Amino acid sequence: MSLSALFENPVFMSGALGWLSAQLIKVILYTIINREFNAERIFGSGGMPSSHSATVCGLVTATALVYGISGFEFPMSFFFAFIVMYDAMGVRRETGKQAVVINELVDELREMGKTISTMDPMDQLKEFVGHTPLQVLAGAVLGIVIGLIVCL
Repeated sequence: MSLSALFENPVFMSGALGWLSAQLIKVILYTIINREFNAERIFGSGGMPSSHSATVCGLVTATALVYGISGFEFPMSFFFAFIVMYDAMGVRRETGKQAVVINELVDELREMGKTISTMDPMDQLKEFVGHTPLQVLAGAVLGIVIGLIVCL
């Protein structure tokens, strides 16, 4: 089996292009809104649209179109997508909120002259890790559209 076979596989390509499209859109939106380019946003998580949702919804759409919905492939991809999107809005989003609070507390402690021995002064926890429901929805729509384009 050659590597080129992956590029001929519509299920693989739908997921890969869903992720790539979401990441590129995320970088463009970040650059426009913040008037600065941030290379971390190319591979970073969080933000609009959700690349997690775009990836798994591209997979689900392509799976439904290639294999149909009556086999085992569709339910597996559907529930995988559900878990990924639920996690992005739940646990990962809460982790980002906690990172904001912890970073603020660490900054305040440093301003008071306290040293935080477990953290390098330049380190901060990543705050872009989860997604809002709107970001997940936008990623899902993007993934579905990519899956339709690739498979039809």
